Amino acid sequence: MRLEAIDKRAVTRLTTDVLIVGGGAAGVAAAVTAARGGLSVILLERYGFCGGGAVAGLSGTVCGLYAASDIARKPEQVVFGFADEFISKLSARGGLADPVRYGKTFTRVHDPLIWRETADALLADAGVTVIYHAVATEVLLDGDDAVAGVMAWSKQGALDIRARITIDASGDADVVAMAGLPSFIGENGRVQNPTMIFRLGGVDVERFQAAYGDDTIMPPSISALIAEANAAGTHRLPRAKIWLFATTRPGELLCNCTRITGADGRELNPLRYADFTEAESEGRRQTREYARFFKAHLAGCETAFVNDTGVQVGVRQTRQVEGTHKLLNGDILAGRKFADGIVRSPWPIELHSGSSPRVEWLFDDVYEVPYGCFVPTRGENLLVAGRCLSAEHEAVASARVTAQCFGYGHAIGLAAALAVRENMAPRDIDGRDLRLLLNRDGARLDA
Repeated sequence: MRLEAIDKRAVTRLTTDVLIVGGGAAGVAAAVTAARGGLSVILLERYGFCGGGAVAGLSGTVCGLYAASDIARKPEQVVFGFADEFISKLSARGGLADPVRYGKTFTRVHDPLIWRETADALLADAGVTVIYHAVATEVLLDGDDAVAGVMAWSKQGALDIRARITIDASGDADVVAMAGLPSFIGENGRVQNPTMIFRLGGVDVERFQAAYGDDTIMPPSISALIAEANAAGTHRLPRAKIWLFATTRPGELLCNCTRITGADGRELNPLRYADFTEAESEGRRQTREYARFFKAHLAGCETAFVNDTGVQVGVRQTRQVEGTHKLLNGDILAGRKFADGIVRSPWPIELHSGSSPRVEWLFDDVYEVPYGCFVPTRGENLLVAGRCLSAEHEAVASARVTAQCFGYGHAIGLAAALAVRENMAPRDIDGRDLRLLLNRDGARLDA
């Protein structure tokens, strides 16, 4: 028997200055920024909306905006630029709560539906061509490693998208991998486990907060209750330290508490289709189990019900680009600064393995992420943006959060515009010049 792979539908050719693969926080920021620079921009997104982990994964919070401190004080915002613009527009639409305590810092809970609409409006206003329900399937190479665009699947048929600059904002370095360019996976192939975040409706939030305080990290008494339920065999709750957030909606909590591992005990890697599939079904099982526990044991949750889960499990870490610079674990807690630093971050290292996640804080300071973390060691006309940056295992456990992903997209969108306008290779851009442009664009990197 002779088999032949065919698709007889017509191929549609598209050309653009900049192509962005992935519509998460980094992809949206890059697309809007490049389009505002006068370029033609196409944004390719596999879902029917933008948001990535923040929306499809229902992470539900904008983390990384505020300084951490060991002394109780009011929120101090230290990250600006596109992140500040997006949250301002999100807030104006009624889709963003006030800052809430998250251990030693603060975060803000958003409405995922309004997040989508805010992104839609920004992209439309900037003149970005958005293609929803499309997936990059192959990379177009000119020679050995010059990226010229991608082939993509859509319901209409194959799309042949040619671009002068391609930005891999897939989160998983998909374009990098398809091109066969240098990349790596986690720590010797081991990644942080995925999670299924869910929303709980029917909650008396006032009673809940009166009982457990204003910190969204639940107190040790709740962790002890979870441990007791596990020991008694009445529940199967693999994670004892949990985060519960009041949302912008009445009577609702956002629940970050599952710990998804394989039946064999492995940390599941969503790059593998079998692991990704197992994570989804196990995540739904854990959602019901935690909701049952909350209903039985937490004040204000007596009549609660599962309102929603993420469209998919939240993915913390998969494949990352091998960049001309790599953010090191030690850079985070040292608060290291770089002359070509293009994004700043105050966020702690969060490692979610085991029943009690480990958080390592950087107090009253920020670290910076250099431009080289987004420039592949090999491969022309290609940049990355988002959590697939070049960073060590513990470093990416800090650097992957939403506010910083907005910042990465802002910077890489400016880099793409500069590369096209000046007809230069992205790797030839001096990160110090990019830093100047970012400051002129409101990033306040030297504040």
